[in-house]
Amino acid sequence: MPSILDACCGGKMFWFDKDDPRVLFQDIRCTDMTLCDGRKFSVKPDVVADFTSMPYPDNSFRMVVFDPPHLKYTGSKKEAQNWQMKKYGWLPAHGWQDILRKGFAECFRVLMPGGFLIFKWNETNIRVSEILKLTPPHQASIRSYLRQTGEYSLDMFYERGYRNCCYALSCFG
Repeated sequence: MPSILDACCGGKMFWFDKDDPRVLFQDIRCTDMTLCDGRKFSVKPDVVADFTSMPYPDNSFRMVVFDPPHLKYTGSKKEAQNWQMKKYGWLPAHGWQDILRKGFAECFRVLMPGGFLIFKWNETNIRVSEILKLTPPHQASIRSYLRQTGEYSLDMFYERGYRNCCYALSCFG
C-alpha cells in the first residue's frame, strides 16, 4: 500500500505528479465534466470512498493530505451550477461541522504515529479558526502538550493572492 493518502483528491491539483506511486488517491466522486470555460476536468481516484468513513486499517499511512470541500451549498439551482462547486465539491449549509469533525477523526485514525497530516483550507465561507476547533479532542490535548514542550509543529503556508492556507500538523504519539 502507498505511504501517503490523499483523502479527498478531486482532480489531484495538489500534486505535480498526478500518478505518484507513493500516493493512494481517494475521493467520493468519480466523474468527467466540462467547466464553464470549456476545459475538461476529471476526478479519477484510486479508491472511491467517503473521508468520513475510510476503508483502511488504523495507522496505515505516514502522511495524510486532507483538502476537503470548503464551499457551503445552500440548495439554490444557481449555486449547483457554479463551476467551483462542481470542481471542488461542497459542504451542506447545515451539518458541515459534523462532516469535517468525522473527517479529521478518520484522518488521524489512519495516520501512523509520527506521521503528518497536511490540511489545506480556503476561508471563502468558513474561517480556519472554526475548522481547527473540529479536530479530535485527544489530538487537541496532544497538540497543547507538545506545544508546551516544544515537540510540536504547526506550520502554516498562505498561497499568495488567495485566501488559501495549508497546515502541516505533525503527530508525535
